[in-house]
Amino acid sequence: MSHLPFPNGWQPLAAALLFGSVLSATTVQAAPSEAGAAATSIRLQNSASYQYDAINLPLCDPQTGSSQNCGLTQPVQILNVTNQIGSTFSPKLVDPLGRIVGCAGEALSDYNGFSMALYESDAADPTGVNLGRLVSLTPTEVPDVSGNGIAEGRSPNTSNSNPFSLTNSDRGVYNFMLDVGKGQLNQGRSYVLVINPPRNSIYAQRRFRLTIGARNGNQVSYTATAIDGKPISSGNNNTSITDSITIQDAEQNSLVIAALSFGAGICQAQEIQIIKTGDRATAEPGDTVIYRLLIRNLASAEINNLTVTDVLPLGFRFLPKSVRGDFRGSAVPITTTQNGSTVTFSVGTALPQGATDPSAVLNIAYAAVVTPDAVRGKGRNSAIVLGQRADNGFAVKDGPAVHQLRLRSGIITDCGTILGRVFIDKNFDGEQQPGEPGVPNAVVFMDDGNRITTDVNGLYSVANVLPGYRTGVLDLSSIPGYTLAPNLYFSERNSQSRLVHLEPSGMVRMNFAITPSFRERAKP
Repeated sequence: MSHLPFPNGWQPLAAALLFGSVLSATTVQAAPSEAGAAATSIRLQNSASYQYDAINLPLCDPQTGSSQNCGLTQPVQILNVTNQIGSTFSPKLVDPLGRIVGCAGEALSDYNGFSMALYESDAADPTGVNLGRLVSLTPTEVPDVSGNGIAEGRSPNTSNSNPFSLTNSDRGVYNFMLDVGKGQLNQGRSYVLVINPPRNSIYAQRRFRLTIGARNGNQVSYTATAIDGKPISSGNNNTSITDSITIQDAEQNSLVIAALSFGAGICQAQEIQIIKTGDRATAEPGDTVIYRLLIRNLASAEINNLTVTDVLPLGFRFLPKSVRGDFRGSAVPITTTQNGSTVTFSVGTALPQGATDPSAVLNIAYAAVVTPDAVRGKGRNSAIVLGQRADNGFAVKDGPAVHQLRLRSGIITDCGTILGRVFIDKNFDGEQQPGEPGVPNAVVFMDDGNRITTDVNGLYSVANVLPGYRTGVLDLSSIPGYTLAPNLYFSERNSQSRLVHLEPSGMVRMNFAITPSFRERAKP
């Protein structure tokens, strides 16, 4: 500000006074925000100019500043500008707009056909995951026409449409506006946000439960939870997030509305595929079946930590040395562990992405032997595959892949089982009663020449016996000191042999009752 010297006794008289302020702003681009839009830093430069008219002001000698050479002049107009004040304003705001991105956080190559929809939660569903009716959103407009009662909208969903279709020009950005006057932001209100992919898309539909929380001034909190249990977005494994939205100023808007949106990732509907095949459709005991597991990576990134869990049918015996693995003609290391009928294959290499390459298939082959017990099972086994995406660490899974094998009994088609017991019959009724023990190491000869020995409890059994009339003979020489017990009720049981009729696939009992052969000497 310039100064003019005033003589003693003189005072300036301001006839008019005017201030003006000039604001200049420079926008500096910053790193993209979480939602994908760029945040900004603004550099402010501010200065003020002033002007006034002075009358009855003596004109002084500008060289000496002495009042002796001062005289009265006409009114003088004085102009000047203050110094500039500069500062930089960096708003620390997260872009409230939501954005749909790929499974690894990347922009999709084509957003055409995608749509977003906001539904009420089904009141009859206590879990809050089923869809009710579409939320009736208050219409908005851009640009805002003053006085028409329609609130100003926000791009890209300028008219607040529900559902809202995504476009490539918006790069997957979306937003919805909720009306406070309709109670749409009341605490406890629940919605379901749905991402709908195009028809015949490789992507799956995703649903998120949105629950409105507490309100603090013009801030309202909400919680978004992924209904499918998968992470909401890339970079973390969070299946639920809590955020806040800002309600617009009611003094400046005829309607009080707020933008509700958040970023979400969408993955392929099927990221990995497993197919199980066998080398035959039917088998019988004694056969060896070769199974093949075909695994394909359908994701947009390679898959690590591959494991395949295969549950074998009843009566199938796994052959560990038969396991082979290959990918595009090259051997792949496979580590095998077994727990009962469950076999786990761990793959030692990553599976590259190859959704469009027919040769990009991991093959695992192994063999299993069909035992006689298999005829009691269903011949149905299943396998599942688990893995982990290399780009974001998300888990991938497919299965169960099922193979059904029809079982034939073969040479043991109609075979049955003979079981029996050699015991001491104390009451001579031919049936074992409590207190009548079994006799171990007794030998029974079958009509086909088989020799069977009883166990410590006097029990024996013969499996896979051809049906029909079968005969067994007790070898008394194998149990010295014992002889056949007389049967007081059935005369045919007083024989050393037994004749039974074995039905196809049946079971029959063949018991032998014995008694000690010694007697007390008569008293003289």
